[in-house]
Amino acid sequence: MEKETQTGKPEVKTGRPAKQHKRRQIAAAMCTPLEKKLIEVNAKRAGMTVSEFLRELGLKTRIQVKVRTLPKEVLQFTGRLNNVASNMNQLARKRNSGDELNALERALLNQGVREIHGLVLDIKAYVK
Repeated sequence: MEKETQTGKPEVKTGRPAKQHKRRQIAAAMCTPLEKKLIEVNAKRAGMTVSEFLRELGLKTRIQVKVRTLPKEVLQFTGRLNNVASNMNQLARKRNSGDELNALERALLNQGVREIHGLVLDIKAYVK
């Protein structure tokens, strides 16, 4: 809606038009002085401000995401450790509830301890 001036003519707004979405947030990135200079030079070469340049890169450039997979041996170690841990947890729960372990359960416990020792040796050999 336009206001009228004293002369009866409509008042026209001048100046820069209001932006629909103002940029008020800052996204900072740490870099070395050399990296900063290279960014500034590349922005100037592209005919952009540093903000425009970085915004374009960040919003329009596709980055290939690296999917990291663990080696097969590590996955096998993890599976074995989880199995042993589950067995030992069941035995400990029974023992902590006041029940005595029977011969089979004691044998399972000893087997679990031996498996853990074996896994430790396997891991040490794999890391070397």
